[in-house]
Amino acid sequence: MTTEPPTPAPVGAVGQSWEVLIERGKIREFAAAMQSDNEAYQGPEAVVPPTFLVNAVQWAPPGARVNVGFERKRLLHGEQEYIFHGELPRAGDTLIAQERVLDRYAKPGKRGGEMTFAVVATEFRSPEGVLIAEARATFIQTAAAGESK
Repeated sequence: MTTEPPTPAPVGAVGQSWEVLIERGKIREFAAAMQSDNEAYQGPEAVVPPTFLVNAVQWAPPGARVNVGFERKRLLHGEQEYIFHGELPRAGDTLIAQERVLDRYAKPGKRGGEMTFAVVATEFRSPEGVLIAEARATFIQTAAAGESK
């Protein structure tokens, strides 16, 4: 029995929201992994390093994220951008994350075939709905083996 892969989410599709708890210990671990001893990332009032929100996907329940429809073995992670709309989140904050497909397009691959792109934004809001931050990622699917124009 074979099952069809899920249909890729179109531009404008929105995933389910999920809760992201900003934990002091996780901020410290992330800063250590970056080899940073910046005091802003330590203690009870620690702020998140700017790229910390990449961890948010760890808390996403199954099925919450948008499906870009790419084969994992052909997937590349392209551009990544973080936008903060005020102060950085701090230890103890709770954010509500939700993904949205912003764009889809294709380009010819340098080795033949077609590369397909999906741009996904993850919005991070306060429990009251205030936009705190956005993470925008570009995912790239390379051409299948043997695919040519």
